Amino acid sequence: MRAKSDHLTSTRQKTVSTAPKDKERRVTVRMPAAERREQILKKAFEFFSEYGLTAQTRALADSCGISQRLLYSVFPNKSALINAVYETGIAGVFKAVWFIQLRDRSKSMEHRLNDFYREYYDTVLTRSWMRLFLYASLAEVEMAPTYIASIIKHLLDTVMDEALHEAGLQRPTDHAEVQEICWILHGAVSHLAIRRHIYRDQTALGVEKVIALQVKSFLAGLKSILPG
Repeated sequence: MRAKSDHLTSTRQKTVSTAPKDKERRVTVRMPAAERREQILKKAFEFFSEYGLTAQTRALADSCGISQRLLYSVFPNKSALINAVYETGIAGVFKAVWFIQLRDRSKSMEHRLNDFYREYYDTVLTRSWMRLFLYASLAEVEMAPTYIASIIKHLLDTVMDEALHEAGLQRPTDHAEVQEICWILHGAVSHLAIRRHIYRDQTALGVEKVIALQVKSFLAGLKSILPG
């Protein structure tokens, strides 16, 4: 993914123009270790989402207004930094309460899925999140497989259990089939984010309307592919 967005270009110009030319003149503001770590992680998430995971940590340090040596005093190596970015910026934004809400049978499954995927789209599937996730996948970093294995597969099982219960349908004995059926919905919402944030596909139909269509289609389709 080498194409440069307008945001990428402006960010790079800002980084270049503000980076200190003389290392001796760099003034680093002192701050508590926890605050410094948080500052670096926030900047690293934005930085890697724009330039990819192959970007140099020296440029990241410059964008943070600190030396590379100070950056490595907080994170011993780039791998540790990327792992921390995953924990806070990728997996960390997923809310555990969503599982509880998806199991709330006082509401219809259609209502639950619409509420969840609208919030998931706004909270998780942001432009920066999608770019970093795709960059990591292309770089064959374990970010995507880890996220899918630790969070999404549990999500898919939860959605299917609740949807099948409400519809009175039997759960397939093949767990792989269960997962693939639920990917029909989750993949559609994820690709909506790719189209809007990465492809910059602008249509008159709002995100909430598209998600509502995807949810309704998924729930209706269950009855056509699974036994009652």
